[in-house]
Amino acid sequence: MTEDKSKQTSNESHRVVTSGDIEVSTYLEIAKEIGGEQPVTAKEAVSGAEREAIVVIDFGSQYSMLIARRVRECQVYCELLPYDAPWEKIAPLNPKGFILSGGPASVNEPGAPLAPAYIYESHLPILGICYGMQVLTKQLGGKVTPGTKHEYGHAILHLSAVDSPLFANLPISSSVWMSHADRIEEMPPGFTPLAYTENSPIAVMGNNEGIFGLQFHPEVAHTPEGKAILKNFVYQICGCQGNWTIGNFIDESISTIKKQVGKGKVISALSGGVDSSVVATIIHRAIGDQLTCIFVNHGLLRREEVERTLNVFRLNLGMNIIYVDASERFLHRLKGVTDPEMKRKIIGEEFIRVFEEEANKIGKVDFLAQGTLYPDVIESAASGSRASAKIKTHHNVGGLPAKMTLNLLEPLRNLFKDEVRQVGLALGLPEEMVWRQPFPGPGLAIRIIGEVTKEKLEILRGADWVVMNEIKKAKLYRQLWQSFAVLTDVKSVGVMGDYRTYGYLVAIRAVTSEDAMTADWARLPYDLLARISNRIVNEVPGVNRVVYDITSKPPSTIEWE
Repeated sequence: MTEDKSKQTSNESHRVVTSGDIEVSTYLEIAKEIGGEQPVTAKEAVSGAEREAIVVIDFGSQYSMLIARRVRECQVYCELLPYDAPWEKIAPLNPKGFILSGGPASVNEPGAPLAPAYIYESHLPILGICYGMQVLTKQLGGKVTPGTKHEYGHAILHLSAVDSPLFANLPISSSVWMSHADRIEEMPPGFTPLAYTENSPIAVMGNNEGIFGLQFHPEVAHTPEGKAILKNFVYQICGCQGNWTIGNFIDESISTIKKQVGKGKVISALSGGVDSSVVATIIHRAIGDQLTCIFVNHGLLRREEVERTLNVFRLNLGMNIIYVDASERFLHRLKGVTDPEMKRKIIGEEFIRVFEEEANKIGKVDFLAQGTLYPDVIESAASGSRASAKIKTHHNVGGLPAKMTLNLLEPLRNLFKDEVRQVGLALGLPEEMVWRQPFPGPGLAIRIIGEVTKEKLEILRGADWVVMNEIKKAKLYRQLWQSFAVLTDVKSVGVMGDYRTYGYLVAIRAVTSEDAMTADWARLPYDLLARISNRIVNEVPGVNRVVYDITSKPPSTIEWE
């Protein structure tokens, strides 16, 4: 696509965003309907410094979220929306191009999902990936047929059109990752083949209107040149400038929060985790003492966690924090409970009660802040939902009663975890807090199999302390998504000194992951595992056996309960 064409399509996208009554969801939460205020119009949402985005149309591929991540890594904002999303959800993003994701369906099946008409009517560049390429072929007049030979795994891609901007600065042959059964039998009118593999004569196709199809997956790590291809698409073909930066996000978020909150009061549930910490910090940066954080200690936290969190926020960041020690209250409610789902429900309900009691003491409160992230939005099928909504049902903090009518602030709802960490570092949060591994809301209660008691909590805290200490000493902490100890309900016979023991079995869990949707067990060095095991059985009373969990997700989950 020429530079003139890029400018033309950009202007066209500006012209369609003119409705004054659209409720929109932009990447900086600019156009939100706040209680009592008029909704920000779509025109206002894209005014000022020009914003740009690539929109991924999701057809259900397990890799769809990866596409958005890879585009953002090119400093171009990207959002993932379902294939049936209306244009009103997309227009305010000021899209510069579309990517059609892969998917499990066949375009020849009755009722197979297809791209909405506005994708083609927009005259913006389009990149179809795998199923997305087949969608382009079918809808634009080509022919897709079942392949005589399925193509899964590695393949060698050979370029037949090296001058295509899609392949700028790429080698003539490279490895790609295939995962498809159907193939392109006939290209749509106006398209030419740009690359091939041994099994796919038309592995890449394109036309002069900026529409391209890839039979392979450029978003996965198994396609080494994949990110370069995506970068060529967003820069060379869509004409993006790359203005999605952490600094821009922080500045615009602060400005937006000020506008949303006005003179209102905000409460935030603080856990010490990176998500809630970044939310509290960025809101405090925007409105200062209008924010009050409530830190509820449910007695299920790790060793020294309460002290460290309070010190950071009170002493270093100067925030208003209400600290509530509800340990005994939670333990009483959990007495005799062994079912993991019941534990979660009880902890959530009790948190609601404690949080509500403390919030009521503050007086009139207008907003509740939460650390919702983009994967939460995608997984809950809430893409594009308003970030300002009434709290009536389940939310990240456990769900508040309908009588607590608050507007919701979710300034991170369009960020991935790695982006949240970048924001935290830019805001000056301590690295130890920013890089803290995810910790579940129910805390140690779901890492204790069976009933939760004071004795078991102390045993688990001791074992977990050893795991963290040794992982950090080995300089592996940041390489792992999570690493922790689990106190099982299994007891076994052991010998310590000259005495027979009957102690608990502790399991160690360590996984690698990008977003926790899938995870692989970490191949920790044997010497490290030996040190962890030796220290636990010697330093933690009541434990005489340690095992290592070598199961990935799926089929298991990261947590045991």
